[in-house]
Amino acid sequence: MTVVTIDGKEYELEHLSENARSELNSLQLVDQKIAQLKTDLAIVETARNAYAAALRAELPDEPSSD
Repeated sequence: MTVVTIDGKEYELEHLSENARSELNSLQLVDQKIAQLKTDLAIVETARNAYAAALRAELPDEPSSD
């Protein structure tokens, strides 16, 4: 017997309708995708910070004046 918790309530998976199980599966897939996107965002933000730091290191101490 598999139990799932939705909005703080427990439900036996086999007692859910086929449509409810399908929606649950879709929700789980979307949650996985969100988690992956958050990981990807963290990676990209880290890379951006590294590029910004490298750029700052390459800039002259004083900005050029025109």
